Amino acid sequence: MQLVTLTGEPWADYGLVDSGHGRKLERYGRFRFIRPEPQALWAPAKPDWQAHGEFVPGSDEDGGGQWQFREPVPRDGWPLAWVEGDARVRFTAQTTPFRHLGFFPDMAPVWSWMRGRLDGSDAAECLNLFGYTGVGTLAMSAVGAKMVHVDASKKSVEAARGNAALSGLADAPVRWIVDDAAKFVAREVRRGRRYDGILLDPPKYGRGPDGEIWRLEEHLPALIADCRRLLDAQSRYLFLTVYAVRMSALAIGEMLRQAFADLPGTVEAGELAVREEARGLTLPTAIWARWSR
Repeated sequence: MQLVTLTGEPWADYGLVDSGHGRKLERYGRFRFIRPEPQALWAPAKPDWQAHGEFVPGSDEDGGGQWQFREPVPRDGWPLAWVEGDARVRFTAQTTPFRHLGFFPDMAPVWSWMRGRLDGSDAAECLNLFGYTGVGTLAMSAVGAKMVHVDASKKSVEAARGNAALSGLADAPVRWIVDDAAKFVAREVRRGRRYDGILLDPPKYGRGPDGEIWRLEEHLPALIADCRRLLDAQSRYLFLTVYAVRMSALAIGEMLRQAFADLPGTVEAGELAVREEARGLTLPTAIWARWSR
C-alpha cells in the first residue's frame, strides 16, 4: 500500500508560523500560541518566538500541563472561519486544558476531500463520530449533506451547536447526539441504517456519557466492522484519522482493506501534515486511512 500525505496549507485564520525543538508556533486569527510538538525534531527558523500564550506540558507524556499567558486572551474564545468556495464555516477557538484550541486545523484537507465526494449530492446522509465541536460536520453540512453528529461530551455537542449558529446553519438538517460512539453505531446497525459517508476521529482513550471506557487499540477494529455495516456499494467513503498513538498508517490501512474487501472502491492510507509558513516544510500531525468509491 502506497502511503499518501495530505498537507494542510495556511488559511486566513490559521497558519503554522514556525516549528522546531519540540514546539510549534501557530496563529489563530489575531492570536499566536506555542504548543508542544514532538514531531518537530529540527531547529526553528527563528530562535525567538512572540506569542500570546504557551501550553507547558506536565511530566506525564499521556497528558497534563497548563497554559501560560504573556498577553490577554479571551477566555470565552474568539470567532474564526474556514472558507472554501462559497461556503463559510464559522466557529469559536478557545484555549482548552487539552493543549489544543477547540478544533483541529490539520483536518482542513480532510474536510475538503469529503466535500468533494459529496459535491452536488444534496440527499447524501453522513455520520460524524467523535464529532467534537463540529467543524467537520458543518463543512459537510455547508454543501447540503444531511448530518448525524455524535460525541460523548455534552459540552462538546453544545459547542458544536453554537458553531452551527455562528455559521448560519442552525436550521440545517443535523442531528446532534450525545452518546457513546460505539454503542450508537451498534444500534444503527440493528436498525438497518445506511450512510453515504462516515468520518471518525477517535481518541486514544476516552469515556462515554455513562462511564464507558474507550481504548483505541482494543476497540477500534470492532467499531470499524460496525461502520462497514452502515455502508454499501452506493456509499461514498469512510475516513479515519488517528492522533497520538504508536501505530502505523500501514496498520490502519490494512485493517480498512480487510473490513471493506467485499465492497468496490479503493483503500488508501498515509499521514496528515501542515505546511509551515516560515520555510514551507511539512510537519506531520496524525495518520489516516480511508475507503472511497
